[in-house]
Amino acid sequence: MYPEAYIEYLTYFHGSRDFFECHEVLEEHWKDEGQHNGVWVGLIQIAVSLYHQRRGNYNGALRMMKSAIDKLTVHKEEIERLGLKYEALLEVLGKRLDEIERLVPFRDVDLPLADPLLINLCCERIEKEGSVWGRESNMDDELIVHKHKLRDRSEVIREREAQKKLRLKKNS
Repeated sequence: MYPEAYIEYLTYFHGSRDFFECHEVLEEHWKDEGQHNGVWVGLIQIAVSLYHQRRGNYNGALRMMKSAIDKLTVHKEEIERLGLKYEALLEVLGKRLDEIERLVPFRDVDLPLADPLLINLCCERIEKEGSVWGRESNMDDELIVHKHKLRDRSEVIREREAQKKLRLKKNS
C-alpha cells in the first residue's frame, strides 16, 4: 500500500533519527519515480531541515522548513493517502519553523501518522534494528549528527566520474 522507500523513511525518522538517511532513501525513490511529486520533495526537505537544525545550521534549517511547508500545503489528499494527518502535520511543521526562527536548540519531533497499520509496520522494523519508536536523537553519535562529512563517498565519486566520461564521449 505504501512505497518501500516511504516506510524506510519513516523508520529512520522515528527510530534511529537518521535524517540524512531519510533524505537519501526518499530522494532515490523520488528520482526513480521520474515525477516532480511535491509531497516527496516536501518530506525530504523536512528531514534535511531537521538534520541542519540538529547541527546548528539554522539558516539551512529555515530554508528547508519553509520550502517543505510551501510544498506540502497544497497536497492535502496525497499527504492523507500516505497515512499522515494533514492538519496536524502542518501544525507540527509550523511550530518547528517558529523554533528554528528563534534559534531554539534541536529536539526530536514525530510525524503525525493516522494509519495504525503503518505505525505498527514501522515499529516492527525499528524494533528489529534494536531501537524504539520515538527515541531521542543520540547527540553524541557523530555519524548521525555529521553524516554528510563522515560518510564514504567513493561510490558517488566513481559514478560522477563515469557520467562525466560518458558526457565527454557523447560530445566528442
